Amino acid sequence: MEKQEKIVEMFNDIAPTYDVANRVMSMGVDISWRKFACEHSLKKFIGKNICIVDVACGTGDMMGIWRDIAAKLGVGLESLIGVDPSNGMLEVARNKFKDFKFIQAFADNIPLQSQSTDILSISYGIRNVVARKEALAEFNRVLKIGGYVVVLEFTKRKKSGFLTALRDFYLSKILPIIGGFISKNKEAYEYLPNSIEGFLDAKSFCDELHEAGFDIEVCRGFSMDISTLFIARKVNEI
Repeated sequence: MEKQEKIVEMFNDIAPTYDVANRVMSMGVDISWRKFACEHSLKKFIGKNICIVDVACGTGDMMGIWRDIAAKLGVGLESLIGVDPSNGMLEVARNKFKDFKFIQAFADNIPLQSQSTDILSISYGIRNVVARKEALAEFNRVLKIGGYVVVLEFTKRKKSGFLTALRDFYLSKILPIIGGFISKNKEAYEYLPNSIEGFLDAKSFCDELHEAGFDIEVCRGFSMDISTLFIARKVNEI
């Protein structure tokens, strides 16, 4: 089984307990990060009707926040589509959000028309995409010129010191115990710190976005840089 398929199988396995584990491990703070990302992005579209695609949508949490913030700001939603390769995750999402549209697909092969989307988001999913550069090219294809890619991700820290050591201790020692207890799959939550270590620092990911035809407008760390928000505007076809 190839690496990408193994990752998908892992998410299939933890899907039933994924939401509970997320809230407990982040102490709910990831919700504030998500709301900030949605609000900051949607302010550019007040009074307009737009299309949003959420890639690696998992159980649909980010889609619910997109919907709620859009309603609050007066942004109309022509469409709100979730894309994920994990059937297990999508099954949970469809039960939670019966009115949303979901598509089972990989990030580097999205079955949507070119230049059809105003915002494409991916939250804590891009580090799990093996064909990352191909996925960024696919995001470029699906987005309209002037559209935005919105990424929340755990990025590698370049800094050293007490805060970095504290963060790394939590991610590598505490988080697998909590996640493993809730999901009964400790291996999946040992994967998380390893996947962060195998990912990029914020600057390197900004460089990849730029190479994929995007102009970086926001690169902001949250909570000791545990999480980083990237908002980038499509300026070039590639």
